[in-house]
Amino acid sequence: MKLRLFPQENKALELLTQMAVEFHGGVSTLSEILGTPADARGPLMEDLHEAEGKLSNLHFALMTQVRTSFINPLPREDLFQISRYLVEGAEKLDGAAEVVLLNGITRFSDRASEQLEVINRQTELTRDAMARLESLEDLDEYCIEMLQLAKRAERTHRIWTSELMHEYKPAVYLRQLEVAEHMVDAAKDLRRVANHVGQILVKES
Repeated sequence: MKLRLFPQENKALELLTQMAVEFHGGVSTLSEILGTPADARGPLMEDLHEAEGKLSNLHFALMTQVRTSFINPLPREDLFQISRYLVEGAEKLDGAAEVVLLNGITRFSDRASEQLEVINRQTELTRDAMARLESLEDLDEYCIEMLQLAKRAERTHRIWTSELMHEYKPAVYLRQLEVAEHMVDAAKDLRRVANHVGQILVKES
């Protein structure tokens, strides 16, 4: 009966799920950019800009939804915070791609692929978790796996930056370091999403 009386109350969770889907698509596009010749990256960069723009629009739609909805599935502050982390993470991906495009970077360490693999898995888990926020069931494993992935991302970043320092000249090192920093920051933002979900689980238990 409750769902029939307030059919829009879960709209915020639908928006969060859509945001996670856009984030996941952005990871795939960034992966394509890294594997594409420098002179053919323009259209892919536009696709990534568009995905980041869609995600931002979904964020603002969520803000409107939680302000105007009589009943929300979770506290407004929690919904906003998760949404903000997703936006910020997507901005990091977009920034990484833009550095690659602007500097015409063509050679990448295998660590770049490893980091993208981690972020891709994070976005898959996040997408699935957003769809389960209504019931808060089976989210403990999500939080644990996200923590493990975040640790892996940090370790990959440390190894990647160490290799860059020893194998590249200063100018090249600085350009590739900026890409690495953007990518690990995206992984950190996804970890923040999981941490906030963990806080919700504690509060609602």
